[in-house]
Amino acid sequence: MYKKFLFSVLCLFIFMGTFAQELANFMGAKPIISPEIKDKEVIFRISEPYADTIKLYGSWMEKPTSAVKMTKDKLGVWSVSIPTPTAELYTYNFIVDGLSATDANNIFMQRDGTRYLSVLLIPGELTANYFEAKKHGNLSQVWYDSPTIGTTRRMFIYTPNGYEDSKDKYPVLYLLHGAGGDEDAWSTMGRTCQIMDNLIEKGLAKPMLVVMPNGNPGQQAARTALLPEKTIDRNDPKFADVYVNSIVKDIVPYIEKNYKVIASPKSRAIAGLSMGAGHTIRCTNLYPGFFSYICPLSNGIRVADDKAKADYDTQFKGLKKAGYKLYFLACGNTDFLYESAKLLDKTLTDNGLKHTFYVTPGGHTWSNWRIYLNNFAPLLFK
Repeated sequence: MYKKFLFSVLCLFIFMGTFAQELANFMGAKPIISPEIKDKEVIFRISEPYADTIKLYGSWMEKPTSAVKMTKDKLGVWSVSIPTPTAELYTYNFIVDGLSATDANNIFMQRDGTRYLSVLLIPGELTANYFEAKKHGNLSQVWYDSPTIGTTRRMFIYTPNGYEDSKDKYPVLYLLHGAGGDEDAWSTMGRTCQIMDNLIEKGLAKPMLVVMPNGNPGQQAARTALLPEKTIDRNDPKFADVYVNSIVKDIVPYIEKNYKVIASPKSRAIAGLSMGAGHTIRCTNLYPGFFSYICPLSNGIRVADDKAKADYDTQFKGLKKAGYKLYFLACGNTDFLYESAKLLDKTLTDNGLKHTFYVTPGGHTWSNWRIYLNNFAPLLFK
């Protein structure tokens, strides 16, 4: 009994000593800064005293196997320094003993579908409009009825600085996301609010509303809302264009009824990336003359046979006859959909439709889509 008592006391002292040391370390520890951006290096840090290995993987790296090892100090803080990447918005994560983890010391995060990633924003000429402007617009989450789809749905709406107090009416850009995205994609990963705030503040773009709907007709809202979804068979002819139809029949009428906007084709623009570009092309071909500004990004058309080609020719001739102000097509030269964009460019040319084909380096990435928004937004409603 006496030996057990001594053993218990000894364990208590060891525990108290360890606790005291940990407390002393904690009390003396400096706040962890991560990422710390300097002129020539960026330092990443994470406190994981009991981890065996930690690596850093960032979107500036070529592939996941390029992840770099971090080193641990006596307080259990791991760190690594990398050369400062070129100006851009990057995402990154830590790999802690094989498991992905975000940077707990970095509140700047973004959601890509169901993934959350920490953000590294390097200042420079390219990213000047990705930072906050002096004058801010507002971003609202709005629920609307969609009789075409048969449910209540959510969209994000950007209103420019001064909208609430102004008596003016504004034009509207309907901005569509790609596959895997939702109504949140353009405002988070695309930095739409920051880009529009900066362009408007600098006098480079007209003040406008930007409407960002959910392009997945089976969803009421982003899956993070945990709302029931319904299955829509897009191969069923009656559902083939259900979302595209809802844009014209549900979304635009809601905006023009509830917001101070100009209800006219000359004050409507539609743009979208990837799947959203497909929606943009389909919507403007089905409803020629409804939008005067058309901007498909990182996608185009595919022609399976002569009938499909003839159908496209008929549709684009109808669009030309109805009239439009701008057709802005953009794609990266290593994008896996570049060939479809080139075919769209050729088809527009063959049918006599004036347009711009803006080709950039790079692929199917948000790096390009932010650049495209920066470039076509100043061209709208001029």
